[in-house]
Amino acid sequence: MSVLKGKRILLGVTAGIAAYKTAWLVRLLVKADAEVRVVMTPAAKDFVTPLTLSTLSKNEVYSSFTNEEDENAQWNNHVELGLWADYLLIAPATANTLAKMATGVCDNLLLAVYLSAKCPVLYAPAMDLDMYKHPSTQNTFDTLNGFGNIQIPAAHGELASGLVGQGRMAEPEEIVSFLEEHISQGLPLKDKRVLITAGPTYEAIDPVRFVGNHSSGLMGYKIAERAAALGAEVTLVSGPSAIQLENKRVNLIRVVSAAEMFDAVQSHYAKIDIGIFAAAVADYRPIDPAQEKIKKTGDSLDIKLEKTQDILGWAGSQKKQQYLVGFALETQNELDNAKKKLEKKNLDLIILNSLRDEGAGFKSKTNKVTFIDKNGAVLPFDLKDKAAVAVDILDYIIKQQ
Repeated sequence: MSVLKGKRILLGVTAGIAAYKTAWLVRLLVKADAEVRVVMTPAAKDFVTPLTLSTLSKNEVYSSFTNEEDENAQWNNHVELGLWADYLLIAPATANTLAKMATGVCDNLLLAVYLSAKCPVLYAPAMDLDMYKHPSTQNTFDTLNGFGNIQIPAAHGELASGLVGQGRMAEPEEIVSFLEEHISQGLPLKDKRVLITAGPTYEAIDPVRFVGNHSSGLMGYKIAERAAALGAEVTLVSGPSAIQLENKRVNLIRVVSAAEMFDAVQSHYAKIDIGIFAAAVADYRPIDPAQEKIKKTGDSLDIKLEKTQDILGWAGSQKKQQYLVGFALETQNELDNAKKKLEKKNLDLIILNSLRDEGAGFKSKTNKVTFIDKNGAVLPFDLKDKAAVAVDILDYIIKQQ
């Protein structure tokens, strides 16, 4: 999940040869789950067709104030477009359009939208070397940056004229990365390191059987994706799970047993700011797992078990700067048992859910939780989708930072 998910991006396309790259730029923005609309200058249509950008963005492309082919059509409201956008991205931004932006010239729909926009404006210059280096262009950059507009630096490379130098528009992937980084700077968990555990652990009985539980890992995965979307550097230590991460920014470490999960937690714990332990770690494991498949030779089978490492207890005992969150899945005396666990494990927050609540617990897309903090405050929530529960959890943690 990209930080661009759900963001409304208004892409302004001007008449430079680099406009051919905007088809891929739109595709990348849509792939990042942004909502994209496109405004073109009339001359930009000589370089890339509105049909192409409309098809890729799944939205109408605007290039004039009215539809000249339909006398009954409503006008394209530049104010409405400017207010709709979370970000106005002008790419490519030619010397001509940039100069007009700097001086307030308003002779096409894109410039009217620019002058009406209340959102951050980013622009990616695209022009030949001598144009880029000209003092008037450098003055334009200074003026626009002084307005608070954000320049996406032009690259050094071969230009349309055959010259080699600065002025080449940043590649679509670089523009998207720049935009993501810009958005991340203002996110509440920017520069925070978050460690999350998720899923079950499997403790081997023999090469084909194990002691485990029914956890799917969904709750932990949703928390990880939400934390990453809020700007955190996220490490997710996951037991066996079929869930696929949507956010490629999450560092996923796959483990099987409690011992492997403990090793992964140990190696990351000292540097983290927030630890959220959502995994359903097996409490016991076979003392002596068989090296070969155990054959059915009698009516019963005795397996001696020993305790696994108490990962959350260890984390609590080692806690320094970390804000530590645990989960308690209970079936009886829920609140009392959760409070005892909170204190025993030295947690800052425990999240209680009960198997007696319909729609909560393992293998469910929903959860019903109660927050209990170290000061004794109790905050119950209604049944929600686990993605919404993840939002509640991270919002609460952010308020404590």
